[in-house]
Amino acid sequence: MNRPTSTALAALSLLSVTALTACGGSSDPATDEPKAGSSTSASTAKAPTPAEHLAATIVTKADTDGFEVEEPDDEYAFAKSTDEVTVDKPVCAPLAYAMNQLPLGTPEADLTRLTSGPTDAPTQLTKGVTFTYVTLASYASGKAQSTFADARKAVDACGDGFTAKANGNESPYDSVTAEKVAPAGDESLGFTSTMTFRGVPHVLHGEVVRNGDVLAVYFSVDGMAIANGRPSDAKLSPTVVKAQNGKLS
Repeated sequence: MNRPTSTALAALSLLSVTALTACGGSSDPATDEPKAGSSTSASTAKAPTPAEHLAATIVTKADTDGFEVEEPDDEYAFAKSTDEVTVDKPVCAPLAYAMNQLPLGTPEADLTRLTSGPTDAPTQLTKGVTFTYVTLASYASGKAQSTFADARKAVDACGDGFTAKANGNESPYDSVTAEKVAPAGDESLGFTSTMTFRGVPHVLHGEVVRNGDVLAVYFSVDGMAIANGRPSDAKLSPTVVKAQNGKLS
């Protein structure tokens, strides 16, 4: 392929830490009190939008015991939208999206963060740092469940691999297998994918968790190993996964 996966390049770049600030509005004190006969109350306050809900629940540095949490750099993205991606086996598309920080299906809102920190799996082949991507997506009622089912179908159907293409770049995956993960949310699914870059094998790990109408997709890769030509097996960070699942439950 023309270049390593977008995550490999992102791991090599200097990503600036983006400060996340909560947005709040002020109201006119004169309108704070409900008028006589009004049914307005705290219980009927306007619900947050899907985007606001994700912004409030995405994992942060404070949640992860010191892991850095940053916005991925679009410059190194394999694709900026699912419309740019083609897959030789359409059933495998959810996996191509999951491993390139793109939302699955047709969400109402989505948000991605790149987390990095000390490895918290002693047997991991990555040396010193774990890179785990977290993508949250919010769906209309019932859509998250059907989208999760499509991801499960992809894991079952794509065992002998597939190839994704976008913007003149190509990412061939040699195999996909289901991987046991700790139960989380309403349903959870783990998978392992293998790829070969310049003759060197790499193992990639992913997980999809559904919590109501929100999907959390986790993906881990050792970009330094891919770039430097050494084998890798980058496990997902248990610290990050546990923290994000906890904020969604």
